[in-house]
Parts: sequence; C-alpha cells; structure tokens
Amino acid sequence: MKLYGAPMPAPNPRRVRIFLAEKGVDLPETPVNMLKREHKSPEFRAKNSLGQLPTLELDDGTTISETVAICRYFEETHPEPPLFGATTVEKALVDQWVRRVEFAVMTPVGMFWRHAHPRTAALLKQFTDFGESNRETYAGAQKWLDRELAGREFLALDSYSMADICLLSTVDFADWIGLPILDGFEHLKAWHARATARPSAAA
Repeated sequence: MKLYGAPMPAPNPRRVRIFLAEKGVDLPETPVNMLKREHKSPEFRAKNSLGQLPTLELDDGTTISETVAICRYFEETHPEPPLFGATTVEKALVDQWVRRVEFAVMTPVGMFWRHAHPRTAALLKQFTDFGESNRETYAGAQKWLDRELAGREFLALDSYSMADICLLSTVDFADWIGLPILDGFEHLKAWHARATARPSAAA
C-alpha cells in the first residue's frame, strides 16, 4: 500500500496525514514533487486521471483519490477512534459539516489561491478582481464559523472528527496564502488553538 502526497503547505495531503495520526496508523507518505509537476506526469495520471494529490494505492493496484474517500477507507479498516461519528446521527452531522467546510470555507480560499495569489499566476489565467473578492467571502465564512463554535469544543460533535480535520487544514492553508483568522473571532481562534495543540496537527 502506498499513499502519494506532498508536504506542507498542501492542505489535502495533510488532511490524510492528520487522520492517520489520529488513528495511530503508520503509513509513510510517498512524496510527489508538485513543484516539478510530477503529479501531472503520465505515470501519475495512470493512478489518478485528474493528476491530483493525495492518492492511495492498495496492494491489489486499486487507487482511491479524494481526501474524504481515502479517510473513509481507513475509517472502515481502523474503526477506532471513530472520526466520522459513531451513531447514525453523528455520522450525518460529520458529513454535514465536511460539506459545509468544503463549500463555504474551502471554496473562497481556493478561488483566492487560484485567481489572486502570485504563485498560481503562471499556471492559469487569473481573474484577479474575482480572486480578491473572495477575501470578503472568506471573512464572512469566519464570522459564521465563529457563531457556530460559540460554546462548542469541536465543529460537528463533542469529540474531534473529520470535520475538524478539514477545517484545520483549510484555515492553516488560508493563513499561509495571506488569509489569516481575523481579529474578533475569538471562538474560531480558540477552536484553532485546540485543534493545533493536538499531536496529529504536526503530521
């Protein structure tokens, strides 16, 4: 079994590393050099036709891509501790919050990265006004998250879950590209401090 990924600041490979660390699964990451565009090579596209990271290759040659799908595989093979919820309601809540993070938080961060950040200017045609507009959208997402986290230790459940992993990797990547958590959102900052203090956050 091989897990193809990339180091910080790449947020999606980090999600899987955090998840595996929480599970206590020791699976070294096989690095793919994104700066050299190795993930877009014909050899790697044979494993993941979209040329994206991470990708998990099983011993029988089956490949699984997309972070949530990879983490669900490991949730089934290593069910403790449950990071997608233990009950029917908990599982639904985690799914709800993963989707909310992906659409309400990751989308504006990703659009800023693609269309307003100098590191991506050579990779695609940028629409910088649109990219910059996502600063305000992401600020609105932070305001919403701050309200939701009031009186709560974690995002979806009383325990740490995949929803927290998705949010942590997104918020940290946003900070790296110039979108920090804004002043005044103390509940969000407190949640971030709790999530960052977990040993898995260093994965």
